[in-house]
Amino acid sequence: MSKEEDFYKKIRTEISDWIAANISEKKYWSDFLLLVPDVFYLLMKLSLDKEFPVNKKLKLAALIAYFISPIDLMPELILGPIGFLDDLVASAYVLNEIINDENTQLVKKHWAGDKDILYVIKNIIANADHLVGEKIINKLKQKFSPKSK
Repeated sequence: MSKEEDFYKKIRTEISDWIAANISEKKYWSDFLLLVPDVFYLLMKLSLDKEFPVNKKLKLAALIAYFISPIDLMPELILGPIGFLDDLVASAYVLNEIINDENTQLVKKHWAGDKDILYVIKNIIANADHLVGEKIINKLKQKFSPKSK
């Protein structure tokens, strides 16, 4: 089993356990947190796809490293599963850019989630301010958005 598969299973279990213990008071967060493992899986599959452009793979590699890193803007070690929300928002911005630049079929091909990936990305972006706040959004955009030409 690869390091990425281990991480995928770890976050799925951690999030599921947290939701089970907090479902009544944390329903809003739960809906988004349940997307985290599927989004991580999508990032991994795209980064390994031979059809996916190399220059986009570099951005995915940086995003995956951010996702896995215990040190980020909202550290999971301190915040628990809520700490995955910055990873989710960063992923939505990068995936939105990829979908706007590339064939959406490649993204749809690797999406394992239940809801339409285009809806999921738009919904995460629309709720990003509630999920992580404006300061973190701005820092994520600086880190992962395309540079101005």
